[in-house]
Amino acid sequence: MTAAKLHVTTSLAPITVHSPYDGSVLGTIDATDASEIGELIARARRGAELSRNLPRHKRASILEGAAQLIERRRDVFAETIVREAGKTIVQARKEVLRCINTLKLSAEEAKRNAGEIVPFDAYTGSEQRQGWFTREPLGIITAITPYNDPLNLVAHKLGPAIAGGNAVLLKPSNLTPFSAIRLVEVLVEAGLPKEIITTAHGDRELVTALISERDVRMVSFTGGFATGEAISRKAGLKKLAMELGGNAPVIVMDDCDFDMAVEGCVSGAFWAAGQNCIGAQRVLIQAGLYERFRDASVAATKKLKAGDPLLEGTDVGPMISKEVAERTEAAVNEAIVAGAKLLCGHKREGSLYHPTVLEGTPTTCRLWQEEVFAPVVVLAPFETLDEAIEMANDPDYSLHAGIFTSNLNVALEAANRIEAGGVMINDSSDYRFDAMPFGGFKYGSMGREGVRFAYEEMTQPKVVCINRPYRF
Repeated sequence: MTAAKLHVTTSLAPITVHSPYDGSVLGTIDATDASEIGELIARARRGAELSRNLPRHKRASILEGAAQLIERRRDVFAETIVREAGKTIVQARKEVLRCINTLKLSAEEAKRNAGEIVPFDAYTGSEQRQGWFTREPLGIITAITPYNDPLNLVAHKLGPAIAGGNAVLLKPSNLTPFSAIRLVEVLVEAGLPKEIITTAHGDRELVTALISERDVRMVSFTGGFATGEAISRKAGLKKLAMELGGNAPVIVMDDCDFDMAVEGCVSGAFWAAGQNCIGAQRVLIQAGLYERFRDASVAATKKLKAGDPLLEGTDVGPMISKEVAERTEAAVNEAIVAGAKLLCGHKREGSLYHPTVLEGTPTTCRLWQEEVFAPVVVLAPFETLDEAIEMANDPDYSLHAGIFTSNLNVALEAANRIEAGGVMINDSSDYRFDAMPFGGFKYGSMGREGVRFAYEEMTQPKVVCINRPYRF
């Protein structure tokens, strides 16, 4: 696997990309030296001018064309995701389909969300005026993307940015760059001028340069809280959109559809080896149902097959690296020492960490308070809905939550009181549709993704007002 050459020259050593499953070398990419930021910005300025002058129908055509190209090459894109991110082939195919949908939604947004009429004559003193506002591009956007959804999360930044007429400085994860590179290549093949997206690969010094440049008008970042906080300190006066992770609770009431709840919670906890910011991390079960639900969940978890992600029958692939799997193992050990009871799993083979279920986890442990981002779920009983909501709202990070119940009043009360960017009713916390607003409460995020909402974050209104007494 080879990467497209960057337009900059550099003396830095190339970045080597490894398979998370077996450690084999997948290829190398050229590293971008932070000292080249002037050239990157100059190219992005040219891209911004080209992008803002692209007619909306042309932006839409490019995005739709890219979606069609990916559809025709979906097997290549899926295999790329498997090899560099370790997702199972079944999960990778679904990510490719979501990417196609994200680009199509972006194409539609380019055509329809252009502004609105402003009813000036609805206000005393403005009867002789009429006008409208348009949505104009911000200019240059720096987009920094993570490893866990290496194709679709890139599309969630590039699609709306292109739809809005912006240029993008793209910094994908060094662990999973090839999906992003292929996506950019497809967009160019579909007619996007090359200067509109500038892809750079590198270290923290490069990121600092990409976010702190005055010409960059927005930073869109998906990743960890500590990195997001550091970016906010260094970015300066510009728009920030950040998705910083979560610690998703799922509440299981004793009147739920039992089989649906078990299936949803197990799938929600272990999809993508738990490397999912909205994955079910804490499952809170009403006391009368607790033992039955616990036993069924453990039995279902034990049936999951962990192994080679390219095999059709694999349910759980590797974590992104052996080092990450070792950190997960250490966090579980810490919880067990603190009093948690291991119900299944907690077995590591290199980067492969088997699905793990615990109960009795102290609320002071990292597994309760912080995002685990691993195939680990903790179970806990509760008596009343009030108690469940208090437990659900305990951590400082909040993206999604879920509740399983047959009582609509209970569901709506929980949805109203849970502090989260989304509450999934009779679904796991990990459900996401690419058109919906996506982001968190508390320290979970800043701004919203989801195509329409990201497009609006990446554009700015401009008002045009005509005073009619004047004749033209």
